Amino acid sequence: MSTVVAEPSPPPAQQDDPAAPPARRKDPHAWLKLALPLLVAVVFLFAWDTAVRISASEVFPRPLEVAKGIRELIQKGLLVRYIVASLFRVTWGFGLAVLVGVPFGLFLGWFSRAYQAFNPMIQIFRPISPIAWIPVAILWFGITDIAPIFLIFLASVFPITVSATAAVMNMQQVYLRAAQNFGLRGLPLFRRVILPAALPQIITGIRIALGVAWLVVVAAEMIAVNSGLGYLIIDARNAGKRYDLVVAGMVMIGLIGLVLDLLVRRLENFDEVRWGYANK
Repeated sequence: MSTVVAEPSPPPAQQDDPAAPPARRKDPHAWLKLALPLLVAVVFLFAWDTAVRISASEVFPRPLEVAKGIRELIQKGLLVRYIVASLFRVTWGFGLAVLVGVPFGLFLGWFSRAYQAFNPMIQIFRPISPIAWIPVAILWFGITDIAPIFLIFLASVFPITVSATAAVMNMQQVYLRAAQNFGLRGLPLFRRVILPAALPQIITGIRIALGVAWLVVVAAEMIAVNSGLGYLIIDARNAGKRYDLVVAGMVMIGLIGLVLDLLVRRLENFDEVRWGYANK
């Protein structure tokens, strides 16, 4: 009696799961994200060099002279020291502003009575330029790092507070109703719904505040301290009118500002933030 061995049946055809997220496709034009900014930078440098040559200016430097100035600062060990000094002040002043501004703004946005009580005072202090506080900061803290840190804190805390407040007050009510229907109340509601929904606008406020903080630290270093990129600019102008070093300091300020903005924008890639964007 022969034994019939059954052939193994082929595996069932894999069916696509309609709930599965679509596979990410490579953008064929991704290289443009790098090429276009580089092209604009090259055109800008060419226009800058051409304008200086045509005007025959003996004061304003050409791009190559600025590059030589940056190399000189690196060789003397000044560039890294001044960059570290500026970043140290921005880190402390801006970090304190985030630690104070975000919770306080969320508190004001959630509790209407608190908003009514504190908002008029915030709107009184917010339009005052941080530069106007420089004499007061020097009077209180002297020529120390605390003075620019205080100025950076003042420049940053109000935009962050206002953006966090507006983020909560303008949040779509459908998020709250859906969460409350699932029984979320109190701290879990705040942590899982309110904060993620408000994060996109909070991050926008943080980006704006960081740009303002970087502006203020440069202005404060020109007056209140004797180190940092702001001090480099004013010192290079006074010591022999080295405008190549002046522009070199300006270039470094711009490049560091770009890097800081890119770092903050990386926060938008977290899942806790992305679901708050309507177009993602």
